[in-house]
Amino acid sequence: MGRKSFNRKDRARIFNAALGVCHLCAGKIGVAEAWEIEHVIPYALTHDDSDGNLRPAHVKCHRTKTDADVTAIAKVYRIAAKHDGSWPKSRAKLPSRPFQKSRANP
Repeated sequence: MGRKSFNRKDRARIFNAALGVCHLCAGKIGVAEAWEIEHVIPYALTHDDSDGNLRPAHVKCHRTKTDADVTAIAKVYRIAAKHDGSWPKSRAKLPSRPFQKSRANP
């Protein structure tokens, strides 16, 4: 399933809830100024499109935050891959304890 596209009604609701202020730089978004809907917690991590996670942001501010989020998102995916065992393992041999030579009978 793809990402949700926001219609005019959704965009207006999110813009008005934030009083037309960019949530990243706290600057007022002008009437003819381009803006985007920005996820406070990156969509790639939560897949959360609820109004509580959406804020308006200037295009330039949004791009800057997204660039910074890319490394954090990659780290989360890397940690998850290591956790579930799908991350490439080291080829180094692990030292193992040899078998016991004999058993002592009581």
